[in-house]
Amino acid sequence: MNKIVFTLLTFLAFANINAQIVKPVKWTSRVEVTSVDAFNLIMDGKIDEGWHVYSQFTPVDGPLPAEFVFKDAKGNYELIGKVKESPYKKEFNDIFGVDEYYFEKSVTFTQKVKIINAKLTSIKAQIDYQVCKQACINDNMQFTFALPDSKAALSSTVVSDTTTASSSQFTVSEPAKPEVETVAEAPKKEESKGLLTLFILSLLGGFAATFTPCVYPMIPMTVSFFLKQPGRKSKGKFNAIFYGICIVLICFAITIPFHIFEGISRDIFSEVSTNVYVNIFFFLIFTVFAISFFGAFEITIPTSLSNRTDKASNKGGLIGIFFMALTLIIVSFSCIGPALGFVFGTSLNSDGGATILSIAMLGFGFGLALPFMFFALVPSFLGRMPKSGGWLNTLKVVFGFVELALAFKFLSNADIGLDLHLLHREIFIAIWIAIFAGLSLYLFGKITLPHDSVLSHISVGRLLLAITSLAFTVYLIPGLWGSPLKLISAFPPPMTYSESPQGFGSKVSPESNKELPEGAELTVHNIVSFTDYKTGVAYAKKVNKPIMIDFTGKQCVNCRLMENNVWSDEKVLSILKNDVVLISLYGDDKKELPESDQYVTKEGKEINTIGKKWSEFQITRFNNNSRPLYVLLDLNEKELNTPVAYTPDISEYLTWLKDGVSKFK
Repeated sequence: MNKIVFTLLTFLAFANINAQIVKPVKWTSRVEVTSVDAFNLIMDGKIDEGWHVYSQFTPVDGPLPAEFVFKDAKGNYELIGKVKESPYKKEFNDIFGVDEYYFEKSVTFTQKVKIINAKLTSIKAQIDYQVCKQACINDNMQFTFALPDSKAALSSTVVSDTTTASSSQFTVSEPAKPEVETVAEAPKKEESKGLLTLFILSLLGGFAATFTPCVYPMIPMTVSFFLKQPGRKSKGKFNAIFYGICIVLICFAITIPFHIFEGISRDIFSEVSTNVYVNIFFFLIFTVFAISFFGAFEITIPTSLSNRTDKASNKGGLIGIFFMALTLIIVSFSCIGPALGFVFGTSLNSDGGATILSIAMLGFGFGLALPFMFFALVPSFLGRMPKSGGWLNTLKVVFGFVELALAFKFLSNADIGLDLHLLHREIFIAIWIAIFAGLSLYLFGKITLPHDSVLSHISVGRLLLAITSLAFTVYLIPGLWGSPLKLISAFPPPMTYSESPQGFGSKVSPESNKELPEGAELTVHNIVSFTDYKTGVAYAKKVNKPIMIDFTGKQCVNCRLMENNVWSDEKVLSILKNDVVLISLYGDDKKELPESDQYVTKEGKEINTIGKKWSEFQITRFNNNSRPLYVLLDLNEKELNTPVAYTPDISEYLTWLKDGVSKFK
C-alpha cells in the first residue's frame, strides 16, 4: 500500500514537469539611479513554492552557482564591485559533501555600474542559474536595462517586466520597498544554534591553545603576580579578571577592520572556499606553522614590538594590565598563531561575514582567558595544576600534525577550483592516513622530534590518545576503496572528484578490460555511456539496441541519487549494461563549443557551450527542461514510452525500463 501511495505522489509531482517546459522563476528588472553617472541594475526573481535557486557563491563541486554576464561594457560603462545578493540560506549537502547556498520564494541581484559613455541608453545582461526541486533545471534570462535621464529621475526607480527576454516596456515609480517576507533569513533557532556552536568550538580552540609551552607556564606566574600585589585581595582578583577581559577584547579588536570594510570583506568571506589564491595562502600558512610545531624553527613576532608593549605594561593601572595582555598574545604568537589561523580560516569559509569572525574570535579569546580568570577566582586550585614539562611539547607536536592535516583541506579547495585533478579524493585520504599514522607512531614513542624529552615510559593519557589516533587512521583506510567516511565528509574532496568511480585499489571489472566503442566511456557502476547524441545513436543502430538518453548534470543532486540508489540495483544495472545504449548528456558542461557549432536560437539565446547545446536539445525535442530526465527511443529516434524524471522507487523505474525495452522492435 505504501509503495502505491508513493508511486501516485511521485506521478502527481512530475506530471507537469514531464508534460511541459517549467519556468519556476519569474524575473523582473529595474534600474535605480544613485548619482548622475551611476545606476543599480536590479534583477528580482520570484521563485515558485518548493523550488530554490543557487547563489553565485555556492562552493566548488556543489550545485551550479549563478553566473552573470554584462555585455559590451568596454568603453561604455564599468562594473562597481561584484553582484550583490539578497541573503541566502545555507545547508550541507551529503551528496556533494559541501554546503549549498540557495534562495527560496524570492531573490534579488544588484549590480552597480558607472557610466563612461554619456550616449549609452541601455545595458544588456544575462544570468545563468540552476533551479531545483525534485528535479533540476538549468536556465538563463536576458535583461535589457533602459537607462533613464539620471538628472530628471535621480530619486526614481525604473521598473521593467522581463518575464520574457525581449521585454522593453518601462514605467517610472517610487523605489521598491523590500518585502516583509524574504528568503534572506534562515530560521532564527537554527541560526542561533549555529552561532552558539561556532562560539563553543572557538572557545575550546582558545582553551586548547593555553596548553602550549608559550602560554601554560604564564598562567600561575600571572595569577600569582596579581594576587600578591599589595592591597586587598579583591583588587588583585579584579585585576586578574580585567587581564582576561583584555585578552578577549584584543582578540575581538582584530576583527574590527573587517567590520569597517564590510562591503569589501563580505565578498572575501563568501568566496574564500572557491578563491584559489586565498586557499593556497592558508595551505602555506598552516604548513609553516605545522613544521614550526614539529620543532624545525620558532616563529616569533619582531622583538621591537614585544619590547614596546612590555615597556607600556610597566605604566601600572588598567592601561598597564591591558598592555600585559597584549604582550602575552605577542610573545606567545608562535604557539597560538596556528589556532588563530584555524579560527580565521573556518570563519572565512562561512557565510556570515565579519559578524561570524567576531563571534569566533570572542569565543577564542574567552577560551584563552578562561584559565587566568578561573585561577584568580579560585587560587587554591593553582597548586593542583600539572607541572610544566615535556608533555607540553608533546601536545604542541600533536597540534602540528592536526595543522598539517587541515592544511591539505585548503590545498584541496585550490585544486578543485583550478580543476587540476592533482589531489583526488584517494590521494587526499592517503595523505591523511600517512599524517595520522605518523601521529600514532609519535604518540607510541616510535618517532622523536628535536625538542622531545627522553621517554622512559608512556603515560596513560598519551597511550589513550595514541589509540584514538590509530583507530582514526584505520577508519580512514576504507576511504581508498570508496567508503563515504561520513565522520569527515566535509574535509576530503567529494566522491565524484576521484581517480575512479569505484575508488583507488578496487578490483578491475570485466567491463574495464573490454575495448570501448569510439566516443564511449565508462561511467558510474562501469556502465558504458556516450556523451554525444549522434555518436550514441549511430552505435545503437550498429548493435540494434534501444537508445536511452540520460539528461543529467555534473552538479545535479538528484542525478547522483538516482545513480547511487536506483542504478545500483542489480536488475536495473543489468538492463543499463546489456539491453540499451546509454547516452548521457550533461546540461551544465561549461566547455565551449567550436565556433562553427555555436549559434543563437530564435528566442535570442546564445548556445556557446556543450551544456547549453544539450539543454536546448532537451527543450526543443522533448519540451522539457528538468534534470534528471530519462528517455527511451527506438532506432528511428521515436519515443518508446513516456519519459520519466527523478524516480527514486526502484520497482517503478525498473517497470519503466522493461516497458520501453519490450516495445523495441
